[in-house]
Amino acid sequence: MVPDADAAASAKRTDPFAPLTSEMLDVGDGHELYVESVGRTEGIPAVYLHGGPGSGCQPDHRRLFDPDRFCAVLFDQRGCGRSRPKGSREHNTTQHLIADMEKLRERFGFDRWIVVGGSWGATLALAYAEAHPERVSGIALRATFLGTRAEVETAFTSRLRQFYPALHEDFLSALPLEEREQPVDAIWRRILNADPAVHGPAARAWHDTERTLSEHKPAKTRLDLASLNVWRTLPATPFMEAHYFINNSFMTEDQLLRNASRLSGIPGIMVQGRYDLLCPPETSEALAKVWPGSEIRIVEGAGHSLYDAGVRDAVMRSIADLASKTPR
Repeated sequence: MVPDADAAASAKRTDPFAPLTSEMLDVGDGHELYVESVGRTEGIPAVYLHGGPGSGCQPDHRRLFDPDRFCAVLFDQRGCGRSRPKGSREHNTTQHLIADMEKLRERFGFDRWIVVGGSWGATLALAYAEAHPERVSGIALRATFLGTRAEVETAFTSRLRQFYPALHEDFLSALPLEEREQPVDAIWRRILNADPAVHGPAARAWHDTERTLSEHKPAKTRLDLASLNVWRTLPATPFMEAHYFINNSFMTEDQLLRNASRLSGIPGIMVQGRYDLLCPPETSEALAKVWPGSEIRIVEGAGHSLYDAGVRDAVMRSIADLASKTPR
C-alpha cells in the first residue's frame, strides 16, 4: 500500500488506534503468540514490549504511538496474555523471547525498528538490542530494569523494609519462620510449587506487595493476611516472574551492563520516576554511564507505574523524539 492510500485508509477508520492486523503466530516449541500492529503500514517501525514478565499488552499501549507516524507491533510474550498455551513456562527464556522478536521483525519486513519497553520490557529491550544492535534504530525505556536477582531481592527486602516496614512484616509472615532468612528465594520456590495450598498464598502475597511497591500513592500498604489462604483467581504474573527471576532472567551476572558497549551508536532515552521503588534511578544512571548517546529523563513525583503522573506523557515524548532521529 502506498503512503497516500495508507493515510486515506487510516483516516476512514473510526478508531485510529484500532489494530491494523492481528493474528496468532506460531513461533515453535508449541507456542503461539498473539500479535497486532497499529498505525500506518508505511509508518516508522516500532515494537512494544510489555512488562512482568507475565502480564501482556493492553489496548492503551497502542496509544503510546502516534498512528500517523508509526507502524507499531505489540505482542503478548510466551505464556502471557492471549498467547497460547496460557501460562506455559516450557521453552520460555529470554533467549526464546529474543528469537521471537526476530521472527516478528522479519514477518513485518522491517530492517530496523524502535524498541520500546518498561520494567521487564526494558530488560528484554536491552537484551534484544545487545543481541541484534544492527536491527535497532532507537530504544525507549521506562523504569530501567537489568533483570538481576539483586535488583529484585533489594526491592523486596531492604527497600520494602525502609519504606513500608509494616508491609515488610506482612510479607515475611506469609512464610514459615524457618524460611524468612532468605524470603525472596523462599517465596519464589513456593510460587513454583505444584501444590495450590503452597503456591496460592505465596503468589497473592508477592503480587499484592509488588503492586504497592509499583505505585507512588498505593491504595493499600498492608497485606490482607486472612485472605491469602482464601480461594480466588490467582494473578498470572507471579508465576512467570518467579520462573524468570529464580533463573537470573536466563542471563549471566550483570550481562546487560557488561555488554552495553554493543549499544554504542543506538540513541536511547530512559524515562525514570524519581521515587520508583522497584527500579530506582541508580539503575538508569549505571546504564547511562556505559551507554554513550543515551539520556535519562526524570519524572518528578512519580514512581514505577506507567500511569503515575507524568510518566505516560514522558514515554510518548521519548518515542516521538527517537522517531525524529530515525532515518527514513
